[in-house]
Amino acid sequence: MPLKQLAPGEMTADDLRDWCSVLNDMTAADMPAEPRWRTDRLRDYLLGSLPDDRRYLFLDRDGDGDLVGHASLILFGGEQAGTGVVEMSTRPSARGKGVGTRLLRAVAECAQANGCRTLSVEVIATTPAVGFYDRHGFARAVVEQRHLLRWAEIDWEKIEHAAGRLAAGYRLEYHAGGVPDRLLDSYAEVKANLRSSTGDVAFVPEWRGSAYAPALRDSFAVLAERGMRSHIAVAVAEPYGQVVGLTELVVSAQRPTRADQYDTVVAPGHRSYGLAMSMKARLLTELRRAEPQLVDVQTWTLETADDVRWINAELGFAHDVDWYDYEADVDKLLERLARRA
Repeated sequence: MPLKQLAPGEMTADDLRDWCSVLNDMTAADMPAEPRWRTDRLRDYLLGSLPDDRRYLFLDRDGDGDLVGHASLILFGGEQAGTGVVEMSTRPSARGKGVGTRLLRAVAECAQANGCRTLSVEVIATTPAVGFYDRHGFARAVVEQRHLLRWAEIDWEKIEHAAGRLAAGYRLEYHAGGVPDRLLDSYAEVKANLRSSTGDVAFVPEWRGSAYAPALRDSFAVLAERGMRSHIAVAVAEPYGQVVGLTELVVSAQRPTRADQYDTVVAPGHRSYGLAMSMKARLLTELRRAEPQLVDVQTWTLETADDVRWINAELGFAHDVDWYDYEADVDKLLERLARRA
């Protein structure tokens, strides 16, 4: 059965079930301690995207009709136009049979046809995916350290103390699902500092910082549409009521036992006041009530972010594995694939 490209809305119930099955077979083989995926709101997860972005899906079935691999390609618009993010999964029993290469070729051809110049992919350092992308000429651009906070091991007395240790002139606010309009402009301004700060690395590329408040409003809406519950703590400076720090976290319907820590950012003029520690601790206390099913929280930190690693360690996060961000020029990738054909 030929490899098939389709839009997220064209996925059948069988496609969704099989998509989840491939993910879980791969997870069991490569990262057995990781939580398994569920089909809960999986269609919503694949459908949701920002207004300027486009998502394409690819299914590879064998001669018996069994799904042996799949890929997702997000092509960004707006400020990030010309770049795309790919996620590929292959059933372990089908490895070594050209499934990954077929999917990668289809993804690259789609990207090129839509004006995409650069593809990026995140790879767990301990999995066979590292060798696959190395062989296909992807270059390692960034190394991120993943840290896990295991819910059963949290020192809640220490966390609550940290949440209450706030410098004079600031207050903390917690918000679920987004931030109110009164805070949106100053929240966006703080997010604009993301690229110049060394903080937690955002898990979802389309979430990353914008100084444009409506774009942030769209981001919150898309997260909700995808079945991802956002939880946010902000530091507000008095007496003006402006956001000067933020930390974000998401729990998805597809993997509800794990929370994903997104950005933690403090505006330059308000650093060194312990706001990052206080915000992250406050967010954990709120999660204890709002998401009682959690087993752990994961966050990604740049290798150079010593200050953030220290904060995470104080809260109980432990480094467990590295993640690599790979990049490839689309035209050169297709040339390499053509030579391998």
